[in-house]
Amino acid sequence: MKIHGTAIIHPSAVVEDGATIGPDCMIGPFAYVGGEVTLGRGVTVKSHAVVTGWTEIGDETTIFSFATVGEVPQDLKYKGERTRLVVGARCRIREGATLNLGTEGGGGVTRVGDDCLIMTGAHVGHDAQIGNRVILVNHVAIAGHCVLGDDVIVGGLSGVHQWVRIGQGAIIGAVTMVTNDVIPYGLVQAPRGELDGLNLVGLKRRGVDRAGIAALRAAYQTLAQEDGAFLDRARKLAEDSDNPLVREIADFILADSDRSFLTPKGAK
Repeated sequence: MKIHGTAIIHPSAVVEDGATIGPDCMIGPFAYVGGEVTLGRGVTVKSHAVVTGWTEIGDETTIFSFATVGEVPQDLKYKGERTRLVVGARCRIREGATLNLGTEGGGGVTRVGDDCLIMTGAHVGHDAQIGNRVILVNHVAIAGHCVLGDDVIVGGLSGVHQWVRIGQGAIIGAVTMVTNDVIPYGLVQAPRGELDGLNLVGLKRRGVDRAGIAALRAAYQTLAQEDGAFLDRARKLAEDSDNPLVREIADFILADSDRSFLTPKGAK
């Protein structure tokens, strides 16, 4: 066990032999830290939180009470193989959230990026890959093998089906089931997840100028209204546009995927 001299550990907390506790960490009363856990600098594990498994927590992340981080996957195929969970820096994992280890069949690593907010009761399933600055609102469920790009927001009580990809900057409305891939900067809402436009608020907050937003709107209309199959429309975007945001959407659609896509609402 490696505990930095500046770490503060409550006498009632359990820190198993083998754990690495970085400088300025704080572990609260009745918290549990397993023997294969590494806590970076300034990590806070609040009372009654559990951090277990082969788990790495980045600097200045806070794990709130009753969260369970690094438990075994909810996958009947898991047979105890040694897999990992890696959480980035400055994340906030709120009360009752659950983050699972990876599986051998899914790459072996569940990963959460930097500056993420995982709110009360949210779940990150095995082998999921979560980007930076992602927000999972209360009781969101991210199934196994999902990929969420940077700056994605998933509204409360929503679920994302296994293997689904959600592109950078997309937003999912509350109480929505997402069963197919979502293009970057897409806006998804309705109970069964319909692609209903672009995340214009997010684009403006990101500082995208009017020309960039106009290019994205035109690209969206191409995906919705042009002739040909959806993939053909994406190929047209890739060939015709030199806007990096539009190319990002086209490349996302043309990449390999295990799911089909949510297509624009009202598309022909």
